[in-house]
Amino acid sequence: MATENKDKKEFTTASSLPLKSYYLPNDLAGWDYLQDLGFPGQYPFTRGVQPNMYRGRLWTMRQYAGYGTAEESNQRYKYLLQQGQTGLSVAFDLPTQMGYDSDHPLAAGEVGKVGVAIDSLEDMENLFRDLPLDKISTSMTINATAIVLLAMYLVVAEHQKVPWEQLNGTIQNDILKEYIARGTYIFPPQPSMRIITDIFSFCSQRVPQWNTISISGYHIREAGANAVQELAFTLANGLTYVQAALDAGLKIDDFAPRLSFFFNVHNDFLEEIAKFRAARRIWARFMRDKFGAQNEASWKLRFHTQTAGSTLTAQQPNNNIVRVALQALAAILGSTQSLHTNSRDEALALPSEDSVRIALRTQQLIAHESGVANTVDPLAGAYAIEALTNQMEEKCHEYLSQIDQRGGVLKAIEAGYIQQEIQESAYKYQQALEKEEAIQVGVNRFRLEREEIGIKGELLKIDPAVEKNQREKLSRLKKARDQKGVEAALNNLRQIAQRKDNLMPAIIDTVRVKVTLGEISDELRKVFGEYKEVPVF
Repeated sequence: MATENKDKKEFTTASSLPLKSYYLPNDLAGWDYLQDLGFPGQYPFTRGVQPNMYRGRLWTMRQYAGYGTAEESNQRYKYLLQQGQTGLSVAFDLPTQMGYDSDHPLAAGEVGKVGVAIDSLEDMENLFRDLPLDKISTSMTINATAIVLLAMYLVVAEHQKVPWEQLNGTIQNDILKEYIARGTYIFPPQPSMRIITDIFSFCSQRVPQWNTISISGYHIREAGANAVQELAFTLANGLTYVQAALDAGLKIDDFAPRLSFFFNVHNDFLEEIAKFRAARRIWARFMRDKFGAQNEASWKLRFHTQTAGSTLTAQQPNNNIVRVALQALAAILGSTQSLHTNSRDEALALPSEDSVRIALRTQQLIAHESGVANTVDPLAGAYAIEALTNQMEEKCHEYLSQIDQRGGVLKAIEAGYIQQEIQESAYKYQQALEKEEAIQVGVNRFRLEREEIGIKGELLKIDPAVEKNQREKLSRLKKARDQKGVEAALNNLRQIAQRKDNLMPAIIDTVRVKVTLGEISDELRKVFGEYKEVPVF
């Protein structure tokens, strides 16, 4: 049996930060109100990036969704918007993420399964049909093929007669965390970094309101990292992107205001709030003091949050509603700008309409009934919160120092250092569960005699016909298009890739003549090659 609290010899956060039984003013010795906390909307932004936060505007309620065909996903987006969602968030299927068309042999069995299948401009137009791109904000969780999906989105906007300057949204475009934790990479690190800086440069001039990257700790955390590691490795990746853009000749204040972040939020309520506060303070100091950014917008760490998929359980799945509510509240008290709440059935399948509505209602209840949005950063000055924020900052800098000593993020990835740290953290947590040192309600404690696994009603299932229909649609498109135009566009793209000019205009041109995502990716594979992971044990 697990040790009861009265028998515990020490208390720690989920990241093993020591916790005192209570905190006093002397736990903040050397702490300076103006330097370390300050006012909301002012440097170092510990208290949030806006002076009036949710009193001025609630966070964007952006439910991550996409499955099957573009037409099916379009209907889900319309449903969510009707239910009060305030921003779109697109999930793409695995072939789309990996740069394969639906008719590729490696796509077999995966088309439309974990997200929507997008092969062509036609699919992208169907995905956003009757959705006004000048009035909605769109986030796309896409990395290795982000430049292609962004190009498609821009051409869809052209067809809607929406100027690119009016587009609001985000592409994840964070390839470093793919090497660390997720695995949907295509190209080696150097050409991948070139693609990212090409996007930075193009959008700074042509799509100025677009967030060109969402530097993601979410997947690092889902892979097993603790909160400190998520914070440190995410910020390390962010600093690497900034340096790469500077090395490519970009000016810091031309691209930094459009950088954004994407964090996970887990169950350790106070630690998660402290993590978000520390993240803003660390980033502001790096951007102002190390990189010399002059524009205050360059100092601000803006972020989207998603509740933790890895905490959801198949056992007693209605418990997940409570987990998600607590996690969402932590993100809001940590002053997130945007939030996705997971659905109760996601340990079993893609979410049903009923479940996704409950997840959205969770945000709406917090926003409109809890009162927490009425006061900016209401936990500021709490001794425990400020002490934990300081601890998070200190431990984060220790990791950043370790990465610097190893020659930076790319070399730390190549050596397997970051991956190994995450693996050890995941193993440590699994051991704690097995020993009942950590409690997961309904899993290792408080189980039912007749275990409840599943949700009353139907789980969402993807029709096997989706793949067949998608392949047939792709075949018709390839037969009907101008093949000479396709060949000319791909030839131009290959030459641009070899010359190291900006790739974005050439990819937009290929999209306009109906070149597919897989064909564009294959052309770039010929020039850049493919990355092969070195296993770390």
